[in-house]
Amino acid sequence: MKINWGTGIVIGMISFMAFIMVLVITMMTNKEFDHDLVTEGYYEKDLVYQNEIDAETNSGNLSTAITVHKTAEGLEIKFPEEVLGKVVIGKVELYRPSNQNMDFQMPLLLSDTTFIIPAQRLVEGQWKVTVVWEMEGQKYLFKKQMEY
Repeated sequence: MKINWGTGIVIGMISFMAFIMVLVITMMTNKEFDHDLVTEGYYEKDLVYQNEIDAETNSGNLSTAITVHKTAEGLEIKFPEEVLGKVVIGKVELYRPSNQNMDFQMPLLLSDTTFIIPAQRLVEGQWKVTVVWEMEGQKYLFKKQMEY
């Protein structure tokens, strides 16, 4: 049996469509390819977003901006001078966009204006640093995305 060019084109198109369908079905049903780009509790976090805006505004009203940079000891977070001598309660959250298993939190304990996250806890790459604290009944929030 001889196959002419028209039959070859139809067979080629059907083969290509079958390949695409298998690829789409595999990607949609296989859990190995399931990559969610949102954090856990996404909708709950959205409900309290106005509180975050207010806390970020409070952070912007401080005398100097909070700075975050890499040092030999680890990741150094420097606070303004006005935190000295005041009770500061809060936490530092580090979010790794590429690997949820590397995310962690640390309680914010300040004895001076510097807080250091040890280098052993961090690996090189992109991190989202979030500092949430309360000082004298007012809430503050600082966010920064950085390369470590």
